Amino acid sequence: MKVWIDIVNAPHVRFFKDIIEYLDNEGEEVFVTARKFGDVHRLLDLFGIEYTLVGKHGATLEDKLLRSTSRVFELSKLIAQEKPDVAVSKHSIELPRISFGLGIPSVYVLDNEHALAANKLTLPLCDQIILPRTIDVWRVLECGADPNALLRFNGTCELNHLQNFQYNPQIFQELDLDLEKDKTILMRPEPALASYLQTDCRKSVLSPIVEALEAHANILVIPRFREQEEIFEDDGNVTIIHPPVDTFSLMKACDLVIGAGGTMNREAALLGTPVISCYPGKLLAVDSYYIKKGLMKRSTDLDDIVKISLEQILGERKELKMETDDLFQIILENIYQVALS
Repeated sequence: MKVWIDIVNAPHVRFFKDIIEYLDNEGEEVFVTARKFGDVHRLLDLFGIEYTLVGKHGATLEDKLLRSTSRVFELSKLIAQEKPDVAVSKHSIELPRISFGLGIPSVYVLDNEHALAANKLTLPLCDQIILPRTIDVWRVLECGADPNALLRFNGTCELNHLQNFQYNPQIFQELDLDLEKDKTILMRPEPALASYLQTDCRKSVLSPIVEALEAHANILVIPRFREQEEIFEDDGNVTIIHPPVDTFSLMKACDLVIGAGGTMNREAALLGTPVISCYPGKLLAVDSYYIKKGLMKRSTDLDDIVKISLEQILGERKELKMETDDLFQIILENIYQVALS
C-alpha cells in the first residue's frame, strides 16, 4: 500500500510522526508532502521524516488563493505520477481536492469547526472524516460533509502528539536558559495569519500580559513567525525560544502556559501543566471541552489573567486526566479500510 500524507502546519508533524513510523515499519510506502510555512520543514528535518516540499502559505486572502491554486497545480502533477492508494491529511486545503480529482480515496482529520472557508473547500470531497465528538456535528454538515463519512472519537487530536513522548527534565539546561526567578511561564502568540482569525501580525494580545507578569516569573515566548518575534525581542525580561526544540519537555517543565492559540494549550494540558487560554477568536469546541474538564482556564481580561496566573504559579500542580479513545489506532485502521474499499 502506498500512502500519501500532506503536512501543512507545524503541529501536524507531531500528529503524523508516529503514524508514518508505524507504516514504514509495516513495510508500507509513505509519500510525504509539505508546504513551506512556519517551522513545518524544520520539524520534519528534526524528526528525520523524508518529504517533498511543494508551495507556500499565503498571508492575505488574495495571496492564499494564488498560492493554494499554484500548489494544487504542482501537487496534482506530482501525485498523478506517484499514484498513491490512499491520501491522508489534517486540515490540508489541497489534498482533498487533488485526491477527489484523481480518484484517490481520502482520510481527513478535522478539529477546527470555525475554519469555514477551509471546511467548505474540503469536507464535501472527503471519503472519511475523523473528528472529536465534542464538535457539533451540524457545523460540519453545514459545510457539505457527507454524514456517512463522519467518524467521531472521544478526546482531541493532541492525543496523537504525545504517543511516544519521553520527558527530558534537563530541557532548561540544554537550551542554556538564564532563569533568574523561581517560576517560569511559557507563552505562545495567536495564529495571526490564519484565515479564521486574520489579526495584525505586528501586534499580540500577549504584550500587556507579558508586561504584567514579567516581574513575577521568567517569561519564555515561542513566536510563530518573524513579525511576532520582533514584538518581544527588545524586552530584556523575555526569552525568545526558536523552534525546533523539544516543546513538550519545555511545557512540562514550566509552571504555567499562557497561549493565544490552541494546539500548544491542549498539549500542555495533557502534559499536566496549568494552562490559560487567551485566544482572541471564537472558542473552538475542543478548547471548551478542556475547560469543562478542568484542564484549562480561559480569559481575555488582563486583570483576570494576571490573577489566575499568580494563583497557578504559587499553587500546587494538580494531575487531571480524561477518558479518551485510542486515536492512533483509529487513524491507522481507517487508512487501511479506506485504501481497501
